[in-house]
Amino acid sequence: MRFNRGYSYREELDRRALGHTVLSYLARRYRHSSPQEWEARLARGEVWLDGAVAGGGEPLRPGQTLVWHRPPWEEEPAPRHYGIVYQDEAILAVNKPSGLPTVPAGGFLHNTLLSLVRERFPGANPVHRLGRGTSGLVLFALEGAAASRLGRAWAGREVEKTYRALASGAAAQDRYAIDAPIGPVPHPRLGTVYAANPTGKPSHSVAWVLERRPEATVFAVRILTGRPHQIRIHLATLGHPLVGDPLYGAGGQPLPGLPGLPGDGGYWLHAERLVFPHPVSGEELVLEAPVPPELATGAVATPP
Repeated sequence: MRFNRGYSYREELDRRALGHTVLSYLARRYRHSSPQEWEARLARGEVWLDGAVAGGGEPLRPGQTLVWHRPPWEEEPAPRHYGIVYQDEAILAVNKPSGLPTVPAGGFLHNTLLSLVRERFPGANPVHRLGRGTSGLVLFALEGAAASRLGRAWAGREVEKTYRALASGAAAQDRYAIDAPIGPVPHPRLGTVYAANPTGKPSHSVAWVLERRPEATVFAVRILTGRPHQIRIHLATLGHPLVGDPLYGAGGQPLPGLPGLPGDGGYWLHAERLVFPHPVSGEELVLEAPVPPELATGAVATPP
């Protein structure tokens, strides 16, 4: 473990701040910390409002700037390596290991894929991200025009994304079309978390069986939308949550009792294949990341 350099979390306040003081707003909006922890940070002078140290009792209004100057902290250990799958002057594709966050979040700042990649490619910007526990392909733009074109391709669903997952139980069918909507539901530690929700956003996946094992199935999954934790949720709605998933149970809901957090690992999910138009040449580019041994099968992840 090693200390990072600290970080300043900045927020431009909107209407959600009306009626709150600095302390009540922080305690209500950022529930990863208790009100007592926010009081201690305020007492240490870590929270600033509009460029001045905040005491905690100041009334808030939209348009103000609230900053938490978090001092250096000791991050959890994480893998500090990645493999290069493809590189040219415009883009970079890497193979991220499970356990390494893509971007800073959840207590990680230095131990992230973005930090590691920028040590060698300072101008790299991720086009998308994978969950901490998910391994596989992450695409970076190395210059501005490529970032814009890839962003449009991603938003326009011009990118074909195929994953491989180890799910619990034996699949009764060879192929599934999954359309369960995904939206926020209650979570005892976070307030809310994304899960199967009839009032959520439309979400579409196609899953097919690559291999049946005793009490488990290896699926290939192509996602047609990009909702948070979509594959974990969608396979769980089939009654096949990922083996070892600490958050989602059958039905695509958080596990009863005290479920895990979205970034907790313990499951096997791998972003195996990306197909997209190159942002400069326009030619179709097919990229594949080697599959972890736990997900290896004799089958190729192409739809039946």
